[in-house]
Amino acid sequence: MFRFSISSKLKTRKINSILLVGLGLFAGCSGQQENSDTINEEPDPNPAAEGFNEKESDVKAIAWADAVMTAQGGRQQWDNTRFIQWNFFGRRDLIWDKQTGRVRIDAPNDSTTFLVNVLDETGKVLLRGKEIKDPDSLKNLVSTAKSIWINDSYWLVMPFKLKDSGVTLKYLREDTTAIGEMAHVLQLSFQEVGDTPENKYEVFITEKDSLVKQWAYFAQATQDSASAIWPWDNYKEYNGLMLSADRSDNKGPHDVKIFDQVPDAAFEDFEWKSE
Repeated sequence: MFRFSISSKLKTRKINSILLVGLGLFAGCSGQQENSDTINEEPDPNPAAEGFNEKESDVKAIAWADAVMTAQGGRQQWDNTRFIQWNFFGRRDLIWDKQTGRVRIDAPNDSTTFLVNVLDETGKVLLRGKEIKDPDSLKNLVSTAKSIWINDSYWLVMPFKLKDSGVTLKYLREDTTAIGEMAHVLQLSFQEVGDTPENKYEVFITEKDSLVKQWAYFAQATQDSASAIWPWDNYKEYNGLMLSADRSDNKGPHDVKIFDQVPDAAFEDFEWKSE
């Protein structure tokens, strides 16, 4: 199994290079570029998703978003990651085939299983032990499953999605986290994406390691104070990715695993069980 690993010194150099380039652009974006015909532009190591609001996002905020991607294992490792499994709040277990959009959601307490594809919104559902056949009911339940996946996966992989479609990034300030770590605070707001585009978030990125260590949730983007603030801590490496799970407040994702292979039966058979 291929594992991605870089030493702390090399990782720091890569992160610092991203920030120096990004912040240099921030400082000089209004100046005249000299000898532009002699400059070879390097490919963007962390290209934004189509629809990312780069025009209204801050260059400094984008630089920190790129540094976060590097600190968490890098864009290539994120793109190459295939299967992610986790438990959400102890309520349900999910397996996500990141490359095809297939998702399995098991809610054992309700004897309910969703086997769906969140890209084309197809699938089948076992609701309280009975498979749903009615087309309208099934359509609604597949939509419900997609909403569950959107919510539960965001709690796990949000730092990889800072340049997603519909996102606007703003650099707000330097601040401290609840445990006193100095951090750079970015604001994420949304334009007609997801189930709750009226939300916004503030993410706290610590300068020493360029990792998100805290996030603040605003139910309405117009709010001045956060609806909730949660830690984003207890990072571990999972097959080359740095992820925050089993957090200090015991909320969010638990029991995270990353696989190179998962049987197709996981996304097709209600009775399938993970080992």
